[in-house]
Amino acid sequence: MADLQGLKCPCCGGAIEFNSSVQKMKCPYCDTEFDMDTLKAYDDELSNDGTDDMNWNTDTIGTWSDSDSDGLGVYVCSSCGGEIVADENTAASICPFCDSPVTLKGHLMGDLKPDYIIPFKLDKQAAKAKFNEHLKGKKLLPRVFKDEAHIDEIKGMYVPYWLFDSTVTAHMRYKATRLRTWSDSDYDYTETSYFSVIREGDVSYSHVPVDGSVKMADDLMESLEPYDFHDAVPFQTAYFAGYYADKYDVDEKTSSARANERMRHSTETQFMQTVHGFSSVIPDGGNMQLVEGKAGYAMYPVWILNTTWNGDRYMFAMNGQTGKFVGNLPSDKHLMKKYFARTLALAAVISYAVLALIWLI
Repeated sequence: MADLQGLKCPCCGGAIEFNSSVQKMKCPYCDTEFDMDTLKAYDDELSNDGTDDMNWNTDTIGTWSDSDSDGLGVYVCSSCGGEIVADENTAASICPFCDSPVTLKGHLMGDLKPDYIIPFKLDKQAAKAKFNEHLKGKKLLPRVFKDEAHIDEIKGMYVPYWLFDSTVTAHMRYKATRLRTWSDSDYDYTETSYFSVIREGDVSYSHVPVDGSVKMADDLMESLEPYDFHDAVPFQTAYFAGYYADKYDVDEKTSSARANERMRHSTETQFMQTVHGFSSVIPDGGNMQLVEGKAGYAMYPVWILNTTWNGDRYMFAMNGQTGKFVGNLPSDKHLMKKYFARTLALAAVISYAVLALIWLI
């Protein structure tokens, strides 16, 4: 069983958490602040902790079968003694009884320990404000949604990412044409010249992120990019205090396929932009090679918001570092019909006016 780690305030004994505003650990009870370096000793002590042996013997009407409990664990909160049920990929959580932040230490040991973490820069209030801002200016958004929509759940979560570094050596070939036109008193002429254009070179990539969590949709997480890696620091479990976190459940090998796809697309785009001075350019083959590729493991901050309207559930996400906000909104079908009807009517009026002008001329 994984252990729960809760960081206690040395002054009052309350559960301390990472405060994104001051970028320090802070006790919400006595407002005492602690520098991260001061608390690094907590992480050093984790490797010296033993493993608890806690066997429960209770008489129950029914018990969970192996298939029912696969991937689940029961953990005891060190603050209040309450039991926390979490799946095998949960790395940090919050006690539902006393709201104390806890870290599941056993889920972070060995090769599962992240190399880096980007701490939260924006708090829950900023996420709520971005949600309200996201609703503004949406003409097809049902008016009732703005009035009735409420946030069912909002939580700060550290999402696992694989970070890929590599140099791509590419050889690309393109078919290109160049047109020359002229006229005389009898004819118009067009001369088409054909070229084979070759480009070779290296493109270096650093910290290309790939979401390592099955729970998080890849397109949603990629929409939150970019993250500024300059804010990344060596991983410490203390940053988890007050937030949720998952360990990766998509391994490095599986994630590398997505990283290769992103690097290939970016390399193709950059090479294509170097071919100038032609009337048309079409890719005509080539190859790419990865050189000195390596991967790292990091935790990136994300605010997750869920809201329910008209029986449907909508999920939104905000980059906890930059504030970039993404999420799909419902559309009012009645408003859509009116909007397109007005558009068609306006187009008809413009067409009639143009025809009338032509007729007058």
